[in-house]
Amino acid sequence: MRVPSAPTFRRKLALGLGAGLMLAALPGVVFAQSGRDPAYSSARAAGQVGEKMDGYLGYVTSPSAALRAVVEDINIKRKAVYAAKAKANNATVEEYALTSGCLLISQTQPGEKYQAPDGSWQTRTSSPPLRDSRCP
Repeated sequence: MRVPSAPTFRRKLALGLGAGLMLAALPGVVFAQSGRDPAYSSARAAGQVGEKMDGYLGYVTSPSAALRAVVEDINIKRKAVYAAKAKANNATVEEYALTSGCLLISQTQPGEKYQAPDGSWQTRTSSPPLRDSRCP
């Protein structure tokens, strides 16, 4: 998986995706959260899962089989949305997923977990989250 440099990524984002399209894509990504499975909601609130920089959910702690199934289902749905949106905007799935990850991390609420640029899991405070330098 090749992830572009920050200047290349920002140029593609500006030319191909645009802020309006990214915001329009967000409902397609958030759909997995709108009718949250109680196991997912509970795990998110307990800090067992969090938003990763690559646009997918990750496990902060070892998941149960049931939680793993729920998170994998959400990630499969996210990847399908990313693939469709990337194709429509002449971008790679990885570029689109990273941009979505940036947006999803910025939307975490205090107390929720997210992945920092160094790969560590952080707990969101009232301050802005740490984000990848390639984020728009």
